[in-house]
Amino acid sequence: MSLPAPPKANQGLLYTPEQRARRDSSIWTLVQGILAPAQFLVFLVSLGLVLRYLSTGEGYALATWSILIKTGFLYLIMVTGAIWEKVVFGQYLFADSFFWEDVFSFAVIALHTAYIWALFTASLPPQGLMLLTLAAYAAYAINATQFLLKLRAARLQSAVLSEVPA
Repeated sequence: MSLPAPPKANQGLLYTPEQRARRDSSIWTLVQGILAPAQFLVFLVSLGLVLRYLSTGEGYALATWSILIKTGFLYLIMVTGAIWEKVVFGQYLFADSFFWEDVFSFAVIALHTAYIWALFTASLPPQGLMLLTLAAYAAYAINATQFLLKLRAARLQSAVLSEVPA
């Protein structure tokens, strides 16, 4: 199995006018707009619980549950995001405009999945699980930043296009 080809040059546009229309009319855009901040809120709470456990040794069960909930949000947003890409770009993942964000998303998913595997196989002690979580959360923070930068670029593109006379 080979990796998809990196994106082609698209003249600096994230969306064609047709893709932007599909994005703006899709229910999946709203779904992503709700899930992304919800996941970020769960991430912040969970990060606090993980750091509390690492610093005090207390709250392991609560931290573990929060990680599982955060991972559930991650899986959900990945599935719905793939559907969104299919609606907007005609393919489930690795659309040119989101190629590198999708690639990094798989690293984030791999780290979260490694946590689940290590938890259920007891292959890491609690502290090791929490350190693995911190690695997964660092990757998630990078990936979330990628998407926020892409959202900003899309807004700037929309503003520029709305100023151009037809």
